[in-house]
Amino acid sequence: MTPLQENIQTAVTRISEYLAEHKTASSWQLKVMFRLSSSVLYLALGGLYNEGKISLEADGINYIITWGQQQQTPMPPPAPIQENM
Repeated sequence: MTPLQENIQTAVTRISEYLAEHKTASSWQLKVMFRLSSSVLYLALGGLYNEGKISLEADGINYIITWGQQQQTPMPPPAPIQENM
């Protein structure tokens, strides 16, 4: 395992433990609290999101991270484009 992979795995573990206890946090809060680079933070969050352990909500330039998957209503497919001829 490379040092970057180790850093990401450590971040995943620490973020998971924090969110399991506190349920929600901002991306900036996690970055500062755990002294993470942006790359490591977002790779760790992406891993947790892909596993379905967190949900993300945009909040300006930050994200609000919530422990556990939120129920999202499916978006209807876009209407087909009609050409006028």
